[in-house]
Amino acid sequence: MKIMEKISLMDKYPVFALTVAKSEISQKNVDEIIEFLKAKIEAHPFATYIAIFDHYAHTQSITDHVLDENIKAAKNLIFCFGKQLPNSKMLAVRPRSLGVIEFEDSFEINFLEVPNEQLQKITTEWVESIKNS
Repeated sequence: MKIMEKISLMDKYPVFALTVAKSEISQKNVDEIIEFLKAKIEAHPFATYIAIFDHYAHTQSITDHVLDENIKAAKNLIFCFGKQLPNSKMLAVRPRSLGVIEFEDSFEINFLEVPNEQLQKITTEWVESIKNS
């Protein structure tokens, strides 16, 4: 099982990603992982679940789409920690999204770095808890 890695996507976006083998977790598909993570959001004292976006279906529906042939499913779980709104620029980094991607033998869960250190830790713990489910 891999550990969570931090990459710089397109040399500017700090993205955290965890890849797990399908054989190493109890969830069998993207929807089950989404439900597992959604329960974490709903149990949090101020995080709010917003929506699920089927990115795979959306991309596939576009005539001249580009879609990695190794991706079998891809959804975003959208939520917000928005406990504070100290200035107008905060809306640029909200709401948050957890990406859940299915490949042939593995899943990847990824997210953009959270600008609040404590909430970054919580988000990381939620994603890493998939390994113990």
